[in-house]
Amino acid sequence: MEDTLGTLPESVPQDRARDLLESAVRYAEERHWEVAPGCRLIEDDGPLRCSCGDPGCPAPGAHPTGRDWARKASAGPGVVRRWWTENPSASVLLPTGRAFDAIDVPEVAGCLALARMERMGVQLGPVLAVPGGSGPGAGRGRRLVFLVLPGSLPKLPDLLRKLGWGPGRLDLVGHGEGDWVVAPPTRVGSFGFAQWAREPTALNRWLPEATELINPIAYACGREAPLPAPIP
Repeated sequence: MEDTLGTLPESVPQDRARDLLESAVRYAEERHWEVAPGCRLIEDDGPLRCSCGDPGCPAPGAHPTGRDWARKASAGPGVVRRWWTENPSASVLLPTGRAFDAIDVPEVAGCLALARMERMGVQLGPVLAVPGGSGPGAGRGRRLVFLVLPGSLPKLPDLLRKLGWGPGRLDLVGHGEGDWVVAPPTRVGSFGFAQWAREPTALNRWLPEATELINPIAYACGREAPLPAPIP
C-alpha cells in the first residue's frame, strides 16, 4: 500500500503517526465530530518539548496552534486526512461546545464516579482519560473527562449550588464553547498518552445531559476535596 503520510521527524514512529491520522479521521467520519490539529511534541535527543516554543508549556504537544484554531476545525474526513498527511505528528484536538461539552475531574474522583454510575445503570457517553489534564486548564494532573450534550456548561454552577457546593469548592472544570479536549492517541508531554476510559461506540452515540451525571460526579469530587480551613 502506498504511504500517504507526510515527512516524519526521525523521532516519530511511523505507526504512531498512522494512529494519529486514522483516529482523527475516524472521529470525523464515524462520530461527525469536528477535529483540529494541535501543536506537536518534539522528541529528539534533548528533553521533550512543545512545537509552540514555550519552555514552560503546561501541555507540551497537546494544545491549539493559534487563536483561530476553532474556526478552522472540520468534521470533513477528507480535510482531516489531508491535515494529518501534511503534519503527521500533530496532536488531535476536539472542540467543545459543538457536538459535546465536557466535565473534567481528577482521575481518582472520576473513577469513583464512573464505577458508581455504572452500578446505577446511568447512561454514559464516551469518557476520556487524559494525563496532565485537558483544555485551557492543562497541567492539573491525571483527569477523567465525561462527554455530555452541548449547552451544559452554563448550567454547571447552578447545578452544583443546588447540591450544596459553592464556587471553587470542587476540582471540577467544564469545557464548552471556545475550549477543547485532547483526543487519543495524542501524547501529552512526558505525562503519557490520552486514552479512552469508555470508547466511543454505537451504544453511547447519544450523549447524556449534564444533569444526569452531575450528582455522582460532584459526590465523588467532594470525597476528594480538601476540608475547608477552620474559622479562627
